[in-house]
Amino acid sequence: MDSEEHVCPVCGQPVETVVKRHKTLGAWVPVWVAGPCRNPECEAYAEPGAEREKGAPGKPVEKQS
Repeated sequence: MDSEEHVCPVCGQPVETVVKRHKTLGAWVPVWVAGPCRNPECEAYAEPGAEREKGAPGKPVEKQS
């Protein structure tokens, strides 16, 4: 695990650490990455709930054309 604190690359403010996953050799592996910036004065600011592009777990995601 990574013990360093993640920061926003634009404003340098600390951001939360989120868990994402990727598939390696047929198994899902957790990856800890920097979450979205919550500083409203930052260019990289993400509204609360905006980081969720995929649907809720167990529900199909509608295809965009």
